[in-house]
Amino acid sequence: MLEINGLVKHYKDFSLNCSMKVEPGRITGLVGENGAGKSTTFKAVLGLIRCDGGTVNILGKAPGELTTEEKRRLGVTLAESGFSTYLKVKDIVPVLDAMYPAFDRSRFLNLCEKHRLPLDQYIKSFSTGMKAKLKVLVAVTHGADLLLLDEPTAGLDVNARESILNLLREYMEENEERSILISSHISSDLERLCDDICLIHRGSIILHEDTDVLLNEYGLIKADEEQYRELEKEHILAVRKASYGYDCLTDQKQYYRENYPGVVVENGSLDEVIAMMTGGEEL
Repeated sequence: MLEINGLVKHYKDFSLNCSMKVEPGRITGLVGENGAGKSTTFKAVLGLIRCDGGTVNILGKAPGELTTEEKRRLGVTLAESGFSTYLKVKDIVPVLDAMYPAFDRSRFLNLCEKHRLPLDQYIKSFSTGMKAKLKVLVAVTHGADLLLLDEPTAGLDVNARESILNLLREYMEENEERSILISSHISSDLERLCDDICLIHRGSIILHEDTDVLLNEYGLIKADEEQYRELEKEHILAVRKASYGYDCLTDQKQYYRENYPGVVVENGSLDEVIAMMTGGEEL
């Protein structure tokens, strides 16, 4: 559905050098700290910036080769994009009708009612969360096969985020060949939604793992100085100095639980993996 190979984009103080895939029927999460390259990756995939090297294959073609019909198969939300704030929601319905032959007007209007987006209110008066909801509702109601969602739940409270995540789950259940690439700063959302996770750091993908593997097999070892010296280091991915000794990220937590019963081995989380892989010391 989407394949990025050696994509390079140079800026004055930052360089993107990225390779990743989004397979049909899967939701892939893109995570990383601010400035890691998430939004740059989305823009490069969509052909919104000129890259310095590498290739992007989206729906079987380079972005610049997509026909109008093929572009309609994409549903996109970008952090800084949106509709004119001087329009009302009811004003954009005929625009969507004209742009997308597969636009489901009835479903869109029903979802607007469900998510409390008033049709007669100017978008400029919407909260940040309401604007975010509107962009997602448009993305899922015009028959897209691939969603590219950059921070779609930014500005939403817990209940609103959950309703959007449920909407994305329903979108995937309707067609098993659909795919989503989604970024978010809220790791717990991606843990519950995504099939696999890509971690980007300083412009490069440094980890790509199935979410189930990450949550079930990764762990955080907490060891004092003596315990750390005795640990087998083969399955340790990163180390961080702590007041009591060391935190160690492993992708084989059961191995350490079985072979080092005196050492604390906690279950992994996406937040811990991000913190350790981007702030710890790699071995």
